[in-house]
Parts: sequence; C-alpha cells; structure tokens
Amino acid sequence: MVNAASSHLAQGVFASIPSPEVSSVQLGPLTIHFYALCIIAGIIAAVLLTNHRLTKRGAEPWVVIDIALLAVPLAIIGARIYHVVTHWGFYFGEGANPLSALYIWEGGIAIYGALIGGAVGAWLGCRWTGIRFWTFADALAPGLLLAQALGRFGNWFNQELFGLPTDLPWGLEIAFDNPAWPVGLPEGTLFHPTFLYEVVWNLLGVAVLLWAGRAFHLQWGRLFGLYLVWYSAGRIVWESIRIDPSEIILGLRTNVWAAIIGVVLGLTIFFVQKRRHTGFEASPYVAGREWTPEGAVQSQDTDDFVDVSEPPTSEVDEATATSTPATK
Repeated sequence: MVNAASSHLAQGVFASIPSPEVSSVQLGPLTIHFYALCIIAGIIAAVLLTNHRLTKRGAEPWVVIDIALLAVPLAIIGARIYHVVTHWGFYFGEGANPLSALYIWEGGIAIYGALIGGAVGAWLGCRWTGIRFWTFADALAPGLLLAQALGRFGNWFNQELFGLPTDLPWGLEIAFDNPAWPVGLPEGTLFHPTFLYEVVWNLLGVAVLLWAGRAFHLQWGRLFGLYLVWYSAGRIVWESIRIDPSEIILGLRTNVWAAIIGVVLGLTIFFVQKRRHTGFEASPYVAGREWTPEGAVQSQDTDDFVDVSEPPTSEVDEATATSTPATK
C-alpha cells in the first residue's frame, strides 16, 4: 500500500493495467485461445534457445526436438494433473463438472507439475538421444524461464491468478463480472498484477542464468539448480499475495510449499553436483553415444593402414616400391 500523497503523485506517472476484453478468437469452427498461444510461444522460444546452447556444446543441431517430443507432452500432462489435484474441490466438489478437469484451454496448469512431468520426459529423451541429462537441464534452464515468462501472459488474457487488492498505480483492472472476482469488493478495485511481477522476475532470471553460466562455467546440473532457486524464490513472494482458491497446508498455500521445496532442491543439486564433479563435462553425450558431424575426419586409433605416400615416378622407383615390403 502507499499513502494518499505518494499514490496521487504516482498516478501522474503510471496508469492502471487494463485486462484484455477477449481471450480467444473464432476462426470458422476453430476457437483459438490466447492462453494456448502464449504457452506455444513459450515452448518455441525454449526450444530455440536450448538448441542454440546445446549446439554450442557440440550436440547435434536440433536434437532438442527429439527430446521435446517426449518432454513437452509429459510436462503438459503433469502440469494439469498437479493443478487439478491441488484444486480438487473446484473440479470434483459439490456442483462441479468433473469433465472440466480436461478443459485445459480455460487455464490451470502448474509449473511444478510441468517440471515433474517434463523431467521424466527429458530423462527418457536423453536416454533415447544419448545426451547427458544434466547437460540438457543446464542448456534448458534459461529457455525454461523464458517460456514461463511468455506463458504468464496467458493468465493476463484469462484475467486469472491476480493478487490482493492494491491502490498502487500499476494495479490490474479485472472485469467486475469475472467469476474470480472476490466477494464483497466494490467494482473498480485494482489488484496486484502477479502475472507481470513474474514476467519481469523471469526475464531478469534469464539474463542472470546466461551470465552466471558463462562467468562461473556452471555444468553438471548446477545451472539448473540455480534456476530452481531463482524461480522458486520469486514464486514464494508472488504466490503469497495471490487470492485465487488453493489448498492450505499448515497455513501456507500448496504452491508456496512447492516453491520452498524448489529452493531446497535447487540448492541441493547445486552443492551436491559441485562436490561430485570438480572438472568440466567432456562432452554433451554419454560415453559411446557421441555424435560426429557429417564429413568430419575420424582420428581414433585404428588397425587400418593407409598409404599416403606419392606414387612412383620412374621405373627405378617402381622396382624399389615393389621389392620393399610395406610395414605397419
């Protein structure tokens, strides 16, 4: 909150943030939901950035797509399951429509569920392609934050997951007839734009991870550990001021607990991997699964002998060449 004088001054500099009036468009029989477009844009951005980072490490270009074919569907499934389980009454309570648990286009996917499902898919994809799992995780970390930043705009289009009422000049406008409007609050109330807070935090995190990865040569999963700490630390704050329904455990929202676990897990990965691996990764591939670019010259030891000497140029040289046995 701000006092009246500072609020009046700020209003001269900032304006409240309006929410979009529409969240989808109709193209013939097809409905395009902006929420879905934001998620897709995030996935594409993450794939492009991760491909760039893996290729620089020596991986086959676009091998990330092979991994994404497993990781992305499992991430979406895990995200939806996590959301439904942590909002059970909304989908299976009295008067609820259980089928709405499948209506993912209406919103409701949880990043921590996506991380669990995506990790399983990425592990399977890495086994399939021969990429080291922790190498992939480190390459993905900045792109994952970028995807989350873009995905949060879907909440803006759906006018959901906003924060407590505020008189701050950048308060978010929400339609009064929105089903999520808190009972008892007058029309015109502004709310904390938690989606925007997370967008800014995540984009700043992308820059921090890219810098830290280069400056400190973070490998063996340590950059991914830093990602978990950065994202989860911010999520503890944003989640604590959100007012959408959530299960409460020991006085805290379930996602606050998930964020706390995320910080602990990230720190654990960082320090355990730092102790286990003191050197640099030799290759983005596990031993025996290395990829060699087409046309590259192999220099490994071999029993094959190749005579690279010049051909004989005279009858004397030919006689010498035929009378001298070749050696290995």
